[in-house]
Amino acid sequence: MPELPEVEVMRRDLEKEVVGKKVKSVEVTGMRTIRRYKQRKQFTSALEGAKITGIERRGKYLLLKLEGGDVLVVHLGMSGQLRRAAGTKETLAKHTHVVITFTQGGQLRFIDPRTFGEMFVTQLDGIEAAVDELAHLGMDPLSTVLSWDYFGELVARQHAKLKPTLMDQKFIAGIGNIYSDEILHHAGLRWDRMSDELRPEEVRRLYRAVGEVLQDGVKYRGSSLADEQYVDLFGRKGGYQDHHQVYAREGLACNRCRRGIIREKVGGRSTFFCPFCQV
Repeated sequence: MPELPEVEVMRRDLEKEVVGKKVKSVEVTGMRTIRRYKQRKQFTSALEGAKITGIERRGKYLLLKLEGGDVLVVHLGMSGQLRRAAGTKETLAKHTHVVITFTQGGQLRFIDPRTFGEMFVTQLDGIEAAVDELAHLGMDPLSTVLSWDYFGELVARQHAKLKPTLMDQKFIAGIGNIYSDEILHHAGLRWDRMSDELRPEEVRRLYRAVGEVLQDGVKYRGSSLADEQYVDLFGRKGGYQDHHQVYAREGLACNRCRRGIIREKVGGRSTFFCPFCQV
């Protein structure tokens, strides 16, 4: 599933590519993508003729602001992609469920093999009522300014193991399985350490690791794993997977201590860490 860095890369690309453009037409071939609607026309008529005025990201959600106060909400789910197409003649990828064509030319296409993603239009004011997760979203680690000691207080209040703490969207928005493993390795902390038992120097390491790992994830334009389900707006793979220190590196040498990375199943998901230098 795309995490904060991948969605932030998409936000920045969309800001450059579609802001100021007016929607000419909308074609929907997969109703599951617009499952909040009973009929295609309810969705398409809300978009056709609308001008995109700005792009926001809240956690893993993309908000395409529309002239007049509405917003197109996009959640990529497990495998969703937004792809920019130069024109109508460009071949449609398999599993393309929504095609937005602009009056100025070009298209924005939503591709989703596993169909967990969704798109819908609602009013920006009161969006939390339409998306319950947004009403309870935690701090954004790229934009929320905190001192490291206050960050430590918030972490301690969670009274939970560190990996679930980092992945709790009500605490920190946007971190998932990949980046929680990378952050904890960067900080030299095991995934199962309790959040309220960290020493001050460990809190400082975790505080720095959250910012540095996520910023690097954005810098290298996200992580594309073996399935290549994440690509950017132009269909290009991310590059951060080449900088992973632990994720999907089971059996390989830890770049810090040169001993082996291991994998454990935690809550049905794989967790990768170094048992020697993460303590």
